[in-house]
Amino acid sequence: MGVEKLLGNGILLTTVDAAVNWARRSSLWPLGFGLACCAIEMMSTLASRFDLARFGAEVMRPSPRQADLMIVAGRLSKKMAPALRQLYDQMANPKYVISMGACASSGGIFKNYAIVQGVDKIVPVDVYIPGCPPRPEQLLDGFMALQEKIKKGGSLKGERDFGYNLRRNPIDKVQL
Repeated sequence: MGVEKLLGNGILLTTVDAAVNWARRSSLWPLGFGLACCAIEMMSTLASRFDLARFGAEVMRPSPRQADLMIVAGRLSKKMAPALRQLYDQMANPKYVISMGACASSGGIFKNYAIVQGVDKIVPVDVYIPGCPPRPEQLLDGFMALQEKIKKGGSLKGERDFGYNLRRNPIDKVQL
């Protein structure tokens, strides 16, 4: 007599970690941090043509305390960097970051004193989306890549196995 006969129909066996990671990846709540032209593409991803709601991200959350995903879209000035870090620190754990566009990922064409040369100097980034500006399809692809990372990694202890240490780049150690 196998386990299938004992449990009957409609019973699913899984681990708690797998169930929690399924819930996390299926209901990411984004905090939009639109800083430049990439923000227009990010907003269009929420519209009916691309419909980010299919993936569990219904609306951009107005408060960092209601969000677990930050989408940094556009160039980050050094004056804005402390505000970005403060919003990141206020987000619920576990928290994830998508860097959208060439300016957010590497400073883009702005190689000067006023622009941070990569958001990863301020907060740990999980997914980089290239382009200037990236198309909404690219953001959807990055969103699905983040969902795959959540599916494969992490545990209930809040550990992220994405290759980043959360305490890697505190804002006070970054030269602005």
